Amino acid sequence: MSLKYKSQTVAKPYFIAALLLFAVQIAFGLISGLQYVRGDFLFPNLPFDVSHMVHTNSLIMLLFLTFMGSAYYMVSEETETELVAPWLAWIIFWLFLATALATLAGYVALPYAKLAELTKNDLFPTMGRKYLEQPTIAKLSFIVLMIISVLQLFITAWRGRKTGINTIMLIGLASTTVVFALAFYNPNNLVLSKFYRWWVVHLWIRCTWELMAAAMLAFLLIRITGVHRNIIEKWLYLISAAVLVSGLIGVGQHYYWIGAPDYWYWWGSVFSALEPVPMFMMTVFAFNMLNLRNYEHPNKAALLWTIGSTVVTFLGAGIGGFIHTLAPINYYTHGTQITVAHSHMLFYGTYIMLSLAMISYAVPTLYGHKAKNERAQVVEMWSFWLMTVAMTFITLFLATTGVLQVYLQRYTDNPQPFMVVQERIALFYWMRELAGLALAIGFVIYLASFFVTANQHKKHKPHH
Repeated sequence: MSLKYKSQTVAKPYFIAALLLFAVQIAFGLISGLQYVRGDFLFPNLPFDVSHMVHTNSLIMLLFLTFMGSAYYMVSEETETELVAPWLAWIIFWLFLATALATLAGYVALPYAKLAELTKNDLFPTMGRKYLEQPTIAKLSFIVLMIISVLQLFITAWRGRKTGINTIMLIGLASTTVVFALAFYNPNNLVLSKFYRWWVVHLWIRCTWELMAAAMLAFLLIRITGVHRNIIEKWLYLISAAVLVSGLIGVGQHYYWIGAPDYWYWWGSVFSALEPVPMFMMTVFAFNMLNLRNYEHPNKAALLWTIGSTVVTFLGAGIGGFIHTLAPINYYTHGTQITVAHSHMLFYGTYIMLSLAMISYAVPTLYGHKAKNERAQVVEMWSFWLMTVAMTFITLFLATTGVLQVYLQRYTDNPQPFMVVQERIALFYWMRELAGLALAIGFVIYLASFFVTANQHKKHKPHH
């Protein structure tokens, strides 16, 4: 099987770089986890605030690369035309990757205040907010490159066949870029600063990124199940509408802590409680399409990642978020390991698993195959189960520490100091670290699956 549109190959470096940054994210996640129980580990060369910043920022950057790579791969196939100026996608890739690696290296090599000074943050202050720690010059580089990429993709889409999948994917990518612009406004008023931070971070995670995830899911299901486009795109529109309604108003769940008017307590609670609805719809959608499939696609590993993503998303992002998002509950759980447990399962299920599904489907086609050979797929499916089970245990251990933290530190009649509580729940942090090692091994197995060759059956000469 050869690619129908040669310009789809520009997606390859985006996927490879995303996997590289995922390895960085896992490595620094393990370092951060160990620093929970060994606070002086790698101190002062790599303190916890730096390792955690690299852990979260590498996640954001790898997702941007995956979304852009997926868009380049999908748009040509959906529009039935070659990408406009494919050479431009290569330039965007190298500049984006250079900015990402320079930013992460800056975090590790320099004290954050020194990095801010060297990048002239005082001239246009945007640094210092969680998930938006990137220097202003790096933010400018990212957003300019994304704007160029979006324009390139829109021109391509305009020239070719119009599909719902392309429409939702490009709306998601464009709105992600527009929302990113809000990161450049960092007012001195702390409450206003929190507002704008949440309008970026929450709207990415619970709105614009989910639109792209839904489009990727629909694209994969059409290719893997063979179900008619009309059926799949109707589901896609319903899911996208649910994402927009719950995500846009659900941002109010964060206002409980930043001095917003009282009515936001209810608006935020109610609409954030509705955020599991699109996740549930995605799960039902995927299993319905699986039941309606017209043929057995040879890429069983990509199908496993795709279907698994919807299940883990519903359990981790949907149910896990609903459990502690209501204001009367969040009053006790805010800032505890319950939030961390939810975010780990959310990002893994909704974005990482779907990214791996897209990579597992697309990469073999970029090399002229419908799928990896059977041995390679068996190895990859082992990686799926090891990584998913490991993340499930990471979430369970973090949730357990969160419940104990809430009770011992905030709810009991005799609340204990923060560090005393941390020492009492350290066993679960160690267990989380072991689960993290298992996830890292699973990812190594995933990478190894791309290099597994097919069985070579030896031909024996017949006996005379």
